[in-house]
Amino acid sequence: MQKPLVNVAAAIIRNEFGQVYLTERLEGKDFAQALEFPGGKLKPGETPLQGLTRELEEEIGIQVLKAELFSEFDFDYPTKIIHFYFYLVEEWVNKPFGREGQKGMWINQQDLDANQFPPANYALIQRLQKEQNEN
Repeated sequence: MQKPLVNVAAAIIRNEFGQVYLTERLEGKDFAQALEFPGGKLKPGETPLQGLTRELEEEIGIQVLKAELFSEFDFDYPTKIIHFYFYLVEEWVNKPFGREGQKGMWINQQDLDANQFPPANYALIQRLQKEQNEN
């Protein structure tokens, strides 16, 4: 049986201090209490950038001014395949906060720990840490 394909757009929101904004997954969701990059599922007909912009407004209350595609990949979970679009967002309006009751926090990019995230984020975090170490 074919697994469903889910398209997801998420943001690596990075401030001028090299910190990344993360949220904690809510109870009742897969990987509850794990850290995640804000974002979510695309609606039918949405481009990844449109979905990202909508999700960030709904989830953390920011308006994206500029977003660049940083990484795109598939991750095969037991029940579905997720196609991820990760955007680097370094320009936005408003202060991010958990509009859905989730905790939000700024973490230094070099302090990201892949073990605190769902498995799909592992390679992305490795790349962010490698990039940080090269700067």
